[in-house]
Amino acid sequence: MKSNSRVYVIGHKNPDTDSICSAIAYADIKNRTDKTKTYVARRAGQINEETEYVLKRFGVRAPGYLPNAGTQVKEIEIHEVPSVPGTISVKKAYSMMKNNNVVTLPITSPDNDLQGVITVSDIAESYMDSYDSHVMSLARTQYRSIADTLDGSVIVGNEHGYFIRGKVVVGAFHPDTMENYIEKDDLVILGNRAEDQLCAIEMDASCIIVGLGAKVTKTIQKFAEEKCCVIISSPHDTYTIARLINQSIPVKYLMRRSNLITFNTEDFLDDIKEVMKNQRHRDFPILNKKGKYVGTISRRNLIGNAGKKLILVDHNEESQAVDNVKEAEILEIIDHHRLGSLETMAPVMFRNEPVGCTGTIMYEIYKEKELEIAPNIAGLLCAAIISDTLMFRSPTCTFLDKAAAEALADIAGISIPEFASEMFRAGSNLKDKSPEEIFYQDFKKFIMGDVTFGVGQITSLDAGELESIKEQLLPQMESECGKHGIEMVFFMLTNIIEESTELLYYGSGAKEVIEKAFEDLPVNEVSCELKGVVSRKKQLIPAFMMALQNQ
Repeated sequence: MKSNSRVYVIGHKNPDTDSICSAIAYADIKNRTDKTKTYVARRAGQINEETEYVLKRFGVRAPGYLPNAGTQVKEIEIHEVPSVPGTISVKKAYSMMKNNNVVTLPITSPDNDLQGVITVSDIAESYMDSYDSHVMSLARTQYRSIADTLDGSVIVGNEHGYFIRGKVVVGAFHPDTMENYIEKDDLVILGNRAEDQLCAIEMDASCIIVGLGAKVTKTIQKFAEEKCCVIISSPHDTYTIARLINQSIPVKYLMRRSNLITFNTEDFLDDIKEVMKNQRHRDFPILNKKGKYVGTISRRNLIGNAGKKLILVDHNEESQAVDNVKEAEILEIIDHHRLGSLETMAPVMFRNEPVGCTGTIMYEIYKEKELEIAPNIAGLLCAAIISDTLMFRSPTCTFLDKAAAEALADIAGISIPEFASEMFRAGSNLKDKSPEEIFYQDFKKFIMGDVTFGVGQITSLDAGELESIKEQLLPQMESECGKHGIEMVFFMLTNIIEESTELLYYGSGAKEVIEKAFEDLPVNEVSCELKGVVSRKKQLIPAFMMALQNQ
């Protein structure tokens, strides 16, 4: 159940091509250089059309979705307490509890579906509250189970039959008196007196139990067969038999069936802690994704458990990271953005370079470790660099980015101009998307002091397409403002060909931030034109941060 050897390599929310492709590449690097762990690429959001095109183009599966970095039940040690069928006797169930040092025993079907649970307290209460002499027949107790519980054997009758009618009677009276107490189908506990045995059989008892291992004559055995009466022989005395016999009833009669508190292997510990805190139970059944029983968990299991292990790529801002990133153990961060707000509990390997793309850093790591780059991985990293640098037009682009992209293109066997054109057209196909999908395609949240703001961006080769989605985005920006603590919303409509951006804005103080960040720039009621601005990271965010800092 525990998966401490697994490390997730993951990019930011609303992932772009660089975030996805760098995660895939770094998982490949780590798996080839570190055999002590398994590195798995994951994504923190929905993949956009551009990235989807790139993955299909190079035949690479999209990373699985990891929406939350919180610790899940499947990642901690649980008690693999064996379950039992509902037909097992209370005595055997209690014996299993003692042997496994548990106080709760799950009851399951042959297909491992949870049917109920029984606890030591349930068994104790059944003894303290046991005044009903019909309980064994109500529980449909099997004769073989009765014999096993009493350390005896069935010497007459069908051991697979069931005691289903009548009460339990101790035949401690004279035969004349016994006739007043024994009724048809009763189970009678007797000693070694033959006349008592005959009397019980004549009264149509369904079963007699003979104690102290007393011999039962052939005549009485034959008479019992004729009357369809089961005879059980036990080595114990009458008192011990009477004390033990209720332990033969099946646990399904005592088990709790309704209002069971169970957890799933996919549940997060933060969620189940609150439930556990308000319950008196010590152990709770765990079910897997298919609803099958796999074990139990107690409060002790929650102490000292390590969370998920993460390597973050293409971001180092807590606001952009997967939810509950603070609960995870961050091992490494590889990024090309400004230093953000993320804090770690221990030192980590942090590689941050002033290049235009994390994919460029991945290329450098492959070369440093002298690892051959597979053509499909080379294609992914080349696509990431082209995307992040807008095919080398962005001011964030460095000579290292361009050199890496050209080397990767040779390995992948692609022409950069042709591939870039295909990729950008695939990514800018927005006609079938809702305003919300367009808004969150590439949206990031930033924090400066007490101010939280968000900036989205869409890049396109088609000025007409950008103009058409502008009218859809403005109402969406208004509805999104105020969510997740965001006070101001900005959106960049970037034309790759013209190397310019129309910046939409909404929220109290948003216009003033633009005017401070870009002095002498005409700003209308909803937007402004930023000539030569195409990079959110290098051109827009630094200007906004400076403006907010000087407020």
